[in-house]
Amino acid sequence: IKTATLPLGGIGVSRYSLDLELYNKAKEKTDFLLDRVLDIILNHNHYEVITTDQKLTARQVIIATGKRSLLDKKLARPFIQKKSPWLAVKMHYKFKMSNDIVELHAFKGGYAGLSKIENGNVNLCYLVNYESFKEYKDINAFNKEVLTQNKALKEFFKVAVPIWEKPITISQISFEQKQPVEGKLLMIGDTAGLIHPLCGNGMAMAIHSAQIASKYVTQYLQNEITRDQMLIKYSKSWRKTFSSRLLYGRWLQKVLLHKKLTTLSYWFLERLPFLLPIIIKKTHGKEIQP
Repeated sequence: IKTATLPLGGIGVSRYSLDLELYNKAKEKTDFLLDRVLDIILNHNHYEVITTDQKLTARQVIIATGKRSLLDKKLARPFIQKKSPWLAVKMHYKFKMSNDIVELHAFKGGYAGLSKIENGNVNLCYLVNYESFKEYKDINAFNKEVLTQNKALKEFFKVAVPIWEKPITISQISFEQKQPVEGKLLMIGDTAGLIHPLCGNGMAMAIHSAQIASKYVTQYLQNEITRDQMLIKYSKSWRKTFSSRLLYGRWLQKVLLHKKLTTLSYWFLERLPFLLPIIIKKTHGKEIQP
């Protein structure tokens, strides 16, 4: 077992609670339209947003559609053309766990994270290569046969009580490199770039990318810079802030999914323990300044 202090700390919160809080906060400032966006077209100095029921016009649009969407296909983004081998599984459990600990566990074909959330329950989320998963009939069988090969996860499943009727699963998760600007459209969050879950920094990156975007979008809307300047400045700032984190994340995932490399890494960390906080810092960046 290897331990290290997270440089920036952290708070465990479920996506349901976090998204609801953000939604309620945003409603204080703006209106929401619940619809499906089918296409976005830049027409001279404004965008036409085509939804299921109507066509909207906007001077500026920010794309925050997550890991993959219909718009990715419309834009013919390279990553969407490739079949991804990754499957993510998430489930909440009743389980006694310290508030100030986040655990990361490797198993054959993937890795799992355990963390306590705001209501006292524990979130188990794991990423697995589909080739490893398809040998088994379902998630329960995979958990029993594969995850429990890890001693810590075996102890977890002995006493943990599931909260939901069934886990949430997401397939076709792509970690291919993306561009923060595509077709004159500005992307934030996972739409611009998806960091590997083992880094535990996806939501922070999404919020940070929104902060960066807001700076340059505001300058454009106030006629301080042109649209092209806005897109160039955002793209450069995004890459400067996140590119190295994504690169380190890709390296770490390759190590964690390779048994011999993982064993060798543990050997090094036992002898050079100061390396672990450095590795964590490389995937988390600096504290966001207001």
